[in-house]
Amino acid sequence: MDIDSITNRYTAALERDLRAAIPPLAGCPGALTAFYTMLHYHLGWVEASGRPVKHGGGKRIRPVICLLACEAAGGDYRLALPVATAVELLHNFTLIHDDIQDCSVERRHRPTVWKIWGEAQAINAGDGMYALTQLALFRLAELDVPASFINEAAAELNRTLFALAEGQFLDMSFEQRLDVTVDQYLAMIERKTGMLIGAAAWLGAYLASADRELAEHYRMFGHALGIAFQIQDDILGVWGDPKSTGKPAGDDIFQKKKTLPLVFALQTAGAEQLRRLHEIYAAERISKAQTEAVAGLLKRLGAKEYAEDKAKAAHEDALLHLNEAAPLVEAGENLRNLASALLNRNR
Repeated sequence: MDIDSITNRYTAALERDLRAAIPPLAGCPGALTAFYTMLHYHLGWVEASGRPVKHGGGKRIRPVICLLACEAAGGDYRLALPVATAVELLHNFTLIHDDIQDCSVERRHRPTVWKIWGEAQAINAGDGMYALTQLALFRLAELDVPASFINEAAAELNRTLFALAEGQFLDMSFEQRLDVTVDQYLAMIERKTGMLIGAAAWLGAYLASADRELAEHYRMFGHALGIAFQIQDDILGVWGDPKSTGKPAGDDIFQKKKTLPLVFALQTAGAEQLRRLHEIYAAERISKAQTEAVAGLLKRLGAKEYAEDKAKAAHEDALLHLNEAAPLVEAGENLRNLASALLNRNR
């Protein structure tokens, strides 16, 4: 089962809730049109001109996991929509800021917010989306969700955001280093990717069950799944098919990203291989020929197989935690299928 066949059931309801959480372009004060446009543009709803378009804002994996965890723990997914929306807005807030920090000029095959409107205004748009994250949670009160849960959900999201900031700090600190260890790399992706997916699953399950022990199983499922998800991204960033990924072959090498295949190679390469890697990564730019040479070296060193094994191990760990949660049959099967689809995706 592919990702779309699992997420499609929730797409319409989730998009409606997301749009309800974002101030509409129609009727906004004229002086703020560009500000509102940035938010709608980043979420995939409009062009930079404000013209409506159906580009899509990604697969909404994190909020769908929140909704599925709610169902799997015995709840009605519609009750979790404001939480799922908050998770997605938090994720997109970090993406807007990450694009600035990473100097990324494209996201989802379109120019990034900062590339069109400038860094300063993009930072402001990200801040606005973070504020809307918090406000989305308070819409739970309209569904008669107890204030105690709303407070816990807000605390959970903010703890998660702090972990994301730690992960981004580590990721950026690795940029000029070639001595990053596998353990250091895994500690970074646990924070940058694992924590938010884990929080999404915890929030959905806890809202449905009010059972902390049960919700922790879902958190660990999401956390391990996030690690598998990121490592698969790393594999695609080196060996992915450009026709599927939409990025040049070996793009992570060209961008000098310290992903798991490279980190593994740096720890296992022989003296001459290590000298060559240091020489290439010390250059101001990595050429196409050098990118291909590094990809070949990583493969010869077994970096691809190593990363694939790590991703599979994290995937198996996720399924063990999900089994311990004893989810309801249909939602549990959808979570298992989604986990497998994320591991085996080609883009």
